[in-house]
Amino acid sequence: MSNSIVASNRPLWRDYLELCKPKVVALMLLTSLIGMLLATPGLVPLDIIILGNLGIALCAGSAAAVNHLVDRHIDLKMRRTHNRPIAKGRVGPQQALIFAFAIGLLGMAILLFFINALTAWLTLASLLGYALVYTLFLKRATPQNIVIGGIAGAAPPLLGWTAVTNSIDGHGLLLVLIIFAWTPPHFWALAVHRKDDYAKADIPMLPVTHGERYTKLHILLYTIILCIVTLLPYLTGMFNWLYLLGAVVLGGGFIYWSVVMLIGKNEKAPMETFKYSIIYLMALFVVMLLDHYLLPLNPILG
Repeated sequence: MSNSIVASNRPLWRDYLELCKPKVVALMLLTSLIGMLLATPGLVPLDIIILGNLGIALCAGSAAAVNHLVDRHIDLKMRRTHNRPIAKGRVGPQQALIFAFAIGLLGMAILLFFINALTAWLTLASLLGYALVYTLFLKRATPQNIVIGGIAGAAPPLLGWTAVTNSIDGHGLLLVLIIFAWTPPHFWALAVHRKDDYAKADIPMLPVTHGERYTKLHILLYTIILCIVTLLPYLTGMFNWLYLLGAVVLGGGFIYWSVVMLIGKNEKAPMETFKYSIIYLMALFVVMLLDHYLLPLNPILG
């Protein structure tokens, strides 16, 4: 009887997977993979694709687990996060810390020994930026937390790029700039939807400190900045007309939802904008990939 009780209290593998924020990591891996593929006109060696993305994923999962650990008291106060493994006690703080350290160390070892040191150290900087600088300090210190801390989450395409080239290139940095500009309107849309939760948890998100109207205006302004930034890869010769078409159409959709939010007649607009922002980023990077491989090889398209 006692054994069954102990067994039922053990954290399931799903709880440890949830600590890693798999959906967020999956989006990061898409951008890191495409960063790898864009870094060279040819094919990327399979071992770099597999081991590079595995190392990046493990380090990202480690940072996510630390985020769960640090925010466990806040998570209990928010509807979106109150059922997280540490907040609910399904995983203990010490277990989570050991897990985060273990997978982070494994990810760093993979990158150091099988990829290159530059990618490993950049990944570590990104991990520490999110897990410590953003989660421990910025999130609680300023309504500009997501703007300043966004650079840590914008690193994956550059990590993919350096995994292949072992160098930092201007085009790789443009990919970082795109995600950096995308992060505020993406996250603020969710923050508007969950404003009451953040207020209850005493987190100074922009809609809590400055109001919804102010935040919605800034979502529109940052979306316009994002659309301008996404033109740079075309203007610098990184991509061709297919990318330009995709960036303009997708950006138009983002601006549309930002305006719908600002008008304020659609109560579902904040969450719809948040969902569209995810589709936007995925689609934009897929269009990059199509442009990269199709146009140089196809004289009709070119």
